[in-house]
Amino acid sequence: MKTLALATRNTKEILRDKLNPVFGIGLPVVLLLLHNAIQSNIPTELFAIEQMTPGIAVFGLSFISLFSGMLIAKDRTSSLMLRLFTSPLVSSNFIFGYTLPLIPMAILQIGACFSVAFFLGLTISINVFLAILVLIPAAIMFIAIGLLCGSLFTDKQVGGICGAILTNVTAWFSDTWFNLDLVGGLFKKIAELLPFAHAVDAGRAAIAGDYNSILPHLWWVIAYAVVIMVIAIVVFTRKMNGDNN
Repeated sequence: MKTLALATRNTKEILRDKLNPVFGIGLPVVLLLLHNAIQSNIPTELFAIEQMTPGIAVFGLSFISLFSGMLIAKDRTSSLMLRLFTSPLVSSNFIFGYTLPLIPMAILQIGACFSVAFFLGLTISINVFLAILVLIPAAIMFIAIGLLCGSLFTDKQVGGICGAILTNVTAWFSDTWFNLDLVGGLFKKIAELLPFAHAVDAGRAAIAGDYNSILPHLWWVIAYAVVIMVIAIVVFTRKMNGDNN
């Protein structure tokens, strides 16, 4: 109940600034439309809708990190957080109170991306809905990254780290805009160690009905999500104890 109370407050705070949700949902849709327009004017299948949709959905989720990071960073510097520190809330209540409101937003963002893809030629099937479920761990991972950054840095620093660095790293290493096999070498090895390409490949495997290939990629994403979330709780705990002393 304590977590839900904080989650309710954070939901209202997110909805108060309507520009961020519109931007988070709108940009992936615009990118999907743009690449579909490019594909329709080139002879080779460079941006197949089945390949691009999971990639752009994962790229769009990187903006969730910015929203979650900014939310907790701003609260850390406000009188609200000081009052909350005197309540019976523990660190896990805080972290999950910030996580829960962002999960529906992430699902809405993924759903909007796939809904537009249907109009662009993506076949409606049970595999598409499986792909949406497969991408939820990636959403939680990006939320956790934002919460960790928000626990460590100021809102301006979070804007630079999550708004610029993370989105670019996600774009480069997600296997969305170019095939990692074409680059190869150290670049590909780094991409395979990071979770972004694995999230995209899990979504693509789900759409293709290649069920055996989903879990090997999905476990990478789940592992990253769990580890980063645990680190976020530990860091926030130390910050909370430090602010109380």
